[in-house]
Amino acid sequence: MQQPPGAPQGRAWFAGVDAAGAVECVDLLQDDAPLRRGGFWAVVGDFEGPVRAWRFEHVRRRPDTPDPGAVDPHREPERTWHGPASSSWTSSLGPDAYRRRVEDVREAIRQGDVYQVNLCRVLSAPLPATDGGEPDAQALSSVLDRGNPAPYAGGVHVPARSGFDPVWVVSASPELFLRVADGHVSSGPIKGTAVTEAGLTDKDRAENIMIADMVRNDLQRVGVPGTVEVTDLLAVEAHPGLVHLVTTVRARMLPGTGWSELLAATYPPASVSGAPKSSALDHIRRVEPVPRGPYCGTIGWIDADRGTAELAVGIRGFWWRPDDGGRLAFGTGAGITWGSDPEQEWRETELKAHRLIGLASAP
Repeated sequence: MQQPPGAPQGRAWFAGVDAAGAVECVDLLQDDAPLRRGGFWAVVGDFEGPVRAWRFEHVRRRPDTPDPGAVDPHREPERTWHGPASSSWTSSLGPDAYRRRVEDVREAIRQGDVYQVNLCRVLSAPLPATDGGEPDAQALSSVLDRGNPAPYAGGVHVPARSGFDPVWVVSASPELFLRVADGHVSSGPIKGTAVTEAGLTDKDRAENIMIADMVRNDLQRVGVPGTVEVTDLLAVEAHPGLVHLVTTVRARMLPGTGWSELLAATYPPASVSGAPKSSALDHIRRVEPVPRGPYCGTIGWIDADRGTAELAVGIRGFWWRPDDGGRLAFGTGAGITWGSDPEQEWRETELKAHRLIGLASAP
């Protein structure tokens, strides 16, 4: 869909790139033909679909190692973020309901329906639009950059009055979903979270390997036979306030693989779905009371001119929606296996949410 003349333009920002002027929008799960014409596209996918991409007309790439003394003439003045009251957040699942659903998943595992399910809940708080405008996504992004720097930080904001699909998403994701470069595709699934490395358990390691196998299977669908490989197994990554176990899987892509084909093989991300993926998705639909939206989907970019992409798993991020007078939302979850303890899994969801909710909230 093309942007009507004179309509407000959107913005997208990621490590090394700023984009402005959204001029086209497409659902990549349905059609990637517009990307064959090239261009820089910002991507935001809902867990349940669609996976939308907005082409931006003006793209500025920043140097990888900028001169620390240089003045950036394009830099905008620092903005002030006005978040919701810290006491106003509510959860789609409270502690008791979440623990009961952990037991539901364990029973499904006992019955042989699934091996693992990522069980999530969505937190939200009222955040009305002001003066007819939507909240300042870039201001929140700056707050997260300072307080919780992340390897796949960024955001996309295309206002509702733009004439095509709107989006308001800010990411502080630590997890790589798909990177495409030099004819290869790689993924870095996270499974295993603790405050320190000493807190990681055998359950975390077994779960990580299970999900890495799922990613290998997904990439085999678009990879040249014999090229799918694990390049880094059970690496420990430190992030603000916690550590993760990360495994990296890589494959050489079959020549001619399109963006829609790549997503058809891999979406939604295995690490936030479960095993087997189809059965886990059915169970998620039964036990989670609200759609996840951008949470556990993806956010990132595709450079269709260069044939490159970097898409993060849509975790540790916020999205805003205008319904109910305007609400800011954040998702959190945990991977449930037969060895899960319901109370520990609840605490893991709290750990993942605590720091970022604090940063986004007013005192």
